[in-house]
Amino acid sequence: MLRATIRLIETVELEASGESLEEVHAQLEANRPEGFDLVKAPVKMGKTGGVITAAGTYQRRDQTQVIEAATMPELNAKVPDGWQMLHVQTV
Repeated sequence: MLRATIRLIETVELEASGESLEEVHAQLEANRPEGFDLVKAPVKMGKTGGVITAAGTYQRRDQTQVIEAATMPELNAKVPDGWQMLHVQTV
């Protein structure tokens, strides 16, 4: 028997801007939705300098479930759309 931990895939993108990287990252953290982790935040400098903008990408990390099946193909078939398999173990 195989047991897998699966996680809901949910992504949110938010913009932040400021005059320093610290200010931009503080905004990104302050606006982080509950249950989400910041996974990417590429920054851009304004053409005249001064303003830095970032597009923060957050992914949900707090919703997991356990599924079981006899074989790996059966286990893969049980993963619902919008979910990803994180870990598989033999039980």
